[in-house]
Amino acid sequence: MKIEDFKSGRYLQQYQYKSFSPTRINIPWSWADGKINTLLAEANRKIGALDAFSSHIPDIDIFIEMHIAKEATQSSKIEGTRTELEEAIKSDSDIAPVRIDDWQEVHNYIEAMNFSIKKLNTLPVSTRLLKETHKILMKGVRGEHRNPGEFRTSQNWIGGATIKDALYIPPVHTEINDLMSDLENFLHNDQLEIPLLIKIAMAHYQFETIHPFLDGNGRIGRLLITLYLVSSGLLSKPSLYLSDYFEKHRQIYYDNLERVRVKNDMTQWLKFFLVGIIETSEKGNNTFKSILKLKEQVEDRKLATLGKKLPTAKSLMNYLYRKPVVTSQDVQDVLKVSSPTANSLLSDFERLGILNEKTGWKRNREFEFTEYLNLFRDK
Repeated sequence: MKIEDFKSGRYLQQYQYKSFSPTRINIPWSWADGKINTLLAEANRKIGALDAFSSHIPDIDIFIEMHIAKEATQSSKIEGTRTELEEAIKSDSDIAPVRIDDWQEVHNYIEAMNFSIKKLNTLPVSTRLLKETHKILMKGVRGEHRNPGEFRTSQNWIGGATIKDALYIPPVHTEINDLMSDLENFLHNDQLEIPLLIKIAMAHYQFETIHPFLDGNGRIGRLLITLYLVSSGLLSKPSLYLSDYFEKHRQIYYDNLERVRVKNDMTQWLKFFLVGIIETSEKGNNTFKSILKLKEQVEDRKLATLGKKLPTAKSLMNYLYRKPVVTSQDVQDVLKVSSPTANSLLSDFERLGILNEKTGWKRNREFEFTEYLNLFRDK
């Protein structure tokens, strides 16, 4: 079927409302719009460059941990959660009680992402994997009693105080298993000669349209993108996440998804998605380059002045790449050193301009690797 002839679905009358029944997508697709081909070629080139560059960075997994933390904060922010990146990398004991619920949602997302990426070694992208990941996502947070790890057995809706004034009503629950089976088959159907980036763009739209869970659909749908990019071999490491792009263009993101359903305009959604791949790949490449440049400046120039302390200082640096906000107790626990040694090392790092003390207190002080953290903050 040509993308331009796509009919997104139809509305079915239920009791007092109409639900949307989406068209199945596990069929051959083609398109006439040359702009899609142009954007697709650039997106493939950019994501290939990102993957090639990240594959040659020593200890890349250390830096990817921060990428995952940022993805968790941005994806959760789209859903209304308010946790900043520097909070996300702290332990729960360092979070104000009023913000602990939002912090827990972000940490669940980090745990869910790490779990699902590791699980790809033994399980393909599938409804089973998404259900297992969803169970982790909803553990101990708002929505934990709304069938975590299971597809919904009741109606949900998007927008509006009640279903009567909802902006969008997904398919009735009795359709979900069939729709998700079609989506899973679409992702794994090697007979379809469809570029991988087009596949996952369409799959993300379809997942959000099905809305198979009672809660957490947005986060699982965005996580699905990275899982597919890794499982399909487009990325050898989970180094690209689109939530930052979607969050910065949140209304356009929602409008383009709805435009497919209302106006059958899959073309505009594909263009928006491919631009996201292009911009995010380029930004990721620049971030990795900046990390390597900063790493060289800090380790080759600043740490080199510490003499006998150098081995311990390097161990602390490796920890800071994972968690760029630390306390003296963190240093003691991670490096297995005494309190005086930890405080001395933190003073050295502060003197060298690597760390900045953020509290102004004499006790319970927090030190931030600001220059590194800024590479991941919103720009």
